[in-house]
Amino acid sequence: MTSSLPRVLVTGAAGVIGTVFWNSRHGAFSLRLADLHIANLAQAPCPVLRLDVSDYDACLAACANIDVVLHLAGVPHASADFDTQLLQPNIIGTHNIFRAAQAQGVRRVVLASSAQAVEGYPPDVQIHENMPARPANMYGASKAFGEGVASAFAHQHGMTAIAVRIANLATFAPGQRHSARDIAAFVSERDVVQLLARCITADVPPGYHVVHGVSDNRYKRLAIDTTRQLVGYAPQDDGFALLGL
Repeated sequence: MTSSLPRVLVTGAAGVIGTVFWNSRHGAFSLRLADLHIANLAQAPCPVLRLDVSDYDACLAACANIDVVLHLAGVPHASADFDTQLLQPNIIGTHNIFRAAQAQGVRRVVLASSAQAVEGYPPDVQIHENMPARPANMYGASKAFGEGVASAFAHQHGMTAIAVRIANLATFAPGQRHSARDIAAFVSERDVVQLLARCITADVPPGYHVVHGVSDNRYKRLAIDTTRQLVGYAPQDDGFALLGL
């Protein structure tokens, strides 16, 4: 009997977010896990494939018979060098994934963007989902490029493309010391997993959308009102409360 679960390709599945996602949600989706480094996926309860996203033909094969791509692959470091670290996975790889998804008839791509795509706004400004990218480093610029690719494919090909600006994924505990900026940008593992799952399943119209991946912090660097309305995001954690502040 064919599974009725959504068929989801997860790129970057061996990374931090990819790992917590498939560990907690593998029963909710028919997952295909892909990563350049697959050793940490050996125990995964889903099909696994080695994928270099800079290889278009490999992306094309990975996207075959898939309903939704959750694109997490890429170098996630704010200090990463553009030529040697960011160009292939974040720029060429993101374009390859969208091209391959469109060619294989995938109707929805959920893209892991980053709060670094909007880090150029003043620290006392709350950033809303409709505010354009304003990166402050080349990693953020690579994510802004990804948002641009998502928008272009959504408008040119009628796809649903959701860019998730993921903020400060961390584990907070009482007594820890963190900057005000990092607390305001905090997102817990369970909140980011819930948000990504909602982006996969929510009834969202075709087109380009931006959502914000932060927890329900007392003050939020990234606003989530539109995110709540668009995909039904209901974060459970507050970075300030977790720290006892």
